[in-house]
Amino acid sequence: MDNRTRLAGGSMALASTMALLMLAGCEATNRNEQVEHVTTLDIAEPAYAPMYESAEAVAAPPPVMAPWTGDPALIPPEDRERYAGEAVSPIRIAAVEPVSTFSVDVDTGAYANARRFLTMGQLPPQDAVRTEEMINYFRYDYAAPQDRSKPFSVTLDTAASPWNAQAKLVRVGLRGYDLPRDQRPAANLVFLVDGSGSMQDADKLPLVKRALSGLAGEMRSQDKVSIVVYAGSTGVVLEPTSSPGRVRAALSQLEAGGSTAGAAGLELAYAMAQKGFIEGGVNRVILATDGDFNVGISNTDMLIDMIERKRDSGITLTTLGFGTGNYNEAMMEQIANHGNGNYAYIDSALEAKKVLRDEMSSTLFTIAKDVKIQVEFNPAAVSQYRLIGYENRVLREEDFANDRVDAGDIGAGHQVTALYEVIPAGAKGWIGDRRYAANKGKAPAGDASEAAFVQLRYKLPGASQSKLLQYRLPATALETRRLPQGDFAFATAVAAYGQKLRGDALLADFGWDQVVRLAGSQRDFWRQEFVELARTAEAQM
Repeated sequence: MDNRTRLAGGSMALASTMALLMLAGCEATNRNEQVEHVTTLDIAEPAYAPMYESAEAVAAPPPVMAPWTGDPALIPPEDRERYAGEAVSPIRIAAVEPVSTFSVDVDTGAYANARRFLTMGQLPPQDAVRTEEMINYFRYDYAAPQDRSKPFSVTLDTAASPWNAQAKLVRVGLRGYDLPRDQRPAANLVFLVDGSGSMQDADKLPLVKRALSGLAGEMRSQDKVSIVVYAGSTGVVLEPTSSPGRVRAALSQLEAGGSTAGAAGLELAYAMAQKGFIEGGVNRVILATDGDFNVGISNTDMLIDMIERKRDSGITLTTLGFGTGNYNEAMMEQIANHGNGNYAYIDSALEAKKVLRDEMSSTLFTIAKDVKIQVEFNPAAVSQYRLIGYENRVLREEDFANDRVDAGDIGAGHQVTALYEVIPAGAKGWIGDRRYAANKGKAPAGDASEAAFVQLRYKLPGASQSKLLQYRLPATALETRRLPQGDFAFATAVAAYGQKLRGDALLADFGWDQVVRLAGSQRDFWRQEFVELARTAEAQM
């Protein structure tokens, strides 16, 4: 068996991409560098082998992906995978509904999951696409926060909409402060591993073992890891330890078989987290599964009730999704949201390294809790608007100032981006005039110097009372005719990519070739891959 064959056994999605390198038309020197890179990564090493080299080390751009031509049985049937999609956000009339309130979202799972479908020659189900997770998969050039008393910086900027000559885009960007390794609090982690029969495929338990082994390699002497496994029954595989070697050895012994008592596994994992609880530290359960719970509690609402009770004790939950065919993404994303953690989908060992090593600080170390954003549009300056994405994070207006209402957390180094598409007052909007005068929602005469008033609320870790930040967007910012540039252009391209995958009718005439052009030429590996995914999506339409 050659090295590329072994890589395909460990990660079908990544192998489908990398196997095309020799056909990508690269120069011989670049091709040799890329093949050498793959050879380094796919050697069949024990579970404690180092993870992939950094993505930045890839010299050549990702290859153009081709439709999946392998075994059709390996393409995941949609009706066996579960998603909890929301309708695309509706248009709001500013004179009637001027206030938009939502919780931040730092999850990235929808992006990686959609990539898995596209790599296999299939469009993702529309319900599987959450545009904000597409945008937030990438990092942007936001200014770093200057003072840790305010844990994140806030950027407001505007541009002309590339797909609607009458509209403007308003971007709200947050960037959390980075946490140096020597300043990270001690971590008490419980790896909760699904060992059921549904996890036996190469892109499930074998990839889980490698992913968590990589995370174990980041442990320090003050950190503790324990391992709980569930199948038809549950059990503690490893008591809390600070030894990376013991963690790797325990993971290497795991095998798949049996049914899936996921709820019982969660109960035991939380008990282990409580047993090793570190005051002032990170206490988190990391669930690695395909989400196919079929023994005990399997109803998502009941699981959420249980997880919210545990959350209040100071133990948070991160979910890592794996595999194809019977993947329950609806449950994975929702229980992570309610567990004050985050959700990621792992489709390759390279993605595992990105989530669990390169972005470990963001994944584990919270710097701001219950972060909410509220934007009040001035009807004298804005006639209509819509928020792109965040459909399942929308809050009521009164929730913004209510510190009892839970919202998303931001980890060290995390970034959050939200895009609004707005129609300036006087321009032609999506919604025409109504027949009856009382229903027309005409803006009263007033000060048009401000376009919007932006507020953010957050709590510092350990605090119960929120802090408030306020910003004003001048109306003159909406006078711009300049299309998005640089980072803003790339974020806009990703937003268009997500909305087109969702079937957003308001982008019907904005083509995939325009998405690619808007993204521009990129040097970053992940951004290069995005451009190729957009081209692949065009081929599937």
